[in-house]
Amino acid sequence: MTKILVIGAGAIGSFYSAKLAQVGVKITLWCRSDYDFIKKNGIKIESYEGDFQFIPHKIIENLHEIDDEFDYILIATKALPSIDIPVLIKNILKPKTKIILIQNGIHIEKNIAENFPNNELISAIAFIGVSRKSLGVICHQEYGKIIIGTYGAKASDAVHFLENLWKKSGIEVLVTDEILLERWKKLVWNGAFNPLSVVLHGKNTTEILNSDLALNLVKNIMNEICNLAKIDNCELPAEIIEKNIVATKKMKPYKTSMLLDFEAGRQMEVEAILGNAIKFAQSKSITTPYLSTIYAIITNY
Repeated sequence: MTKILVIGAGAIGSFYSAKLAQVGVKITLWCRSDYDFIKKNGIKIESYEGDFQFIPHKIIENLHEIDDEFDYILIATKALPSIDIPVLIKNILKPKTKIILIQNGIHIEKNIAENFPNNELISAIAFIGVSRKSLGVICHQEYGKIIIGTYGAKASDAVHFLENLWKKSGIEVLVTDEILLERWKKLVWNGAFNPLSVVLHGKNTTEILNSDLALNLVKNIMNEICNLAKIDNCELPAEIIEKNIVATKKMKPYKTSMLLDFEAGRQMEVEAILGNAIKFAQSKSITTPYLSTIYAIITNY
């Protein structure tokens, strides 16, 4: 029986671990603020594909309670400087435990890989519209595809094993040998719509695209990201900007995760999405006027 510890009981962590639980994976879920409620009631997933209840195998409030050995540790917290993942997992990790990182951003794996060089690190990118609706309730609005790959290497047997589990649960999974390339691809969308939704005073995706000035900003930010990806040896498809815009126009009006965090008074993933890209640009002596301007505005909110 596969055993997975999930760190991050928010929308992403709850949804993807709930799907694994549906196919028999023993999920241990680390909860903090919602511990008492989830311990008693579990988590309700309200999905456009059909609602279901998620009852983890075990729910813990304190990581010091753990005495199990896990096949995987799935990390689905927000990618924030204030959350020190190596400190959280260093006393739990065993030699054969694989780490799954489902987070936004670019160049976010390095710190974990350097701290745990002997544990396989699986990087995962989620394409999903999902949010925490209320206490113990997760709302799954759209999509659900996930891309996974071994960080810094070709996809391993552990990656393909995980692929089969999620596919059995109905999740669309793509395995890649070029996870960095896929992270740059996603950043093309995230690096534009996430921060713009905040600095444009709470605009959803449809409202952003309905403004010619905002649409021009979107394209310029995306173009800068494409240029950085190329410098990072990740050549993105020539049509990627137009495809992202066309796909977003087809979506229902969508509030980005960064906007939801801002409205709720939570920390935003500014460094993982914007800061790391700008630091990479600076390391290569590349100027990024659009990214840098948006970064300067949003970090002073």
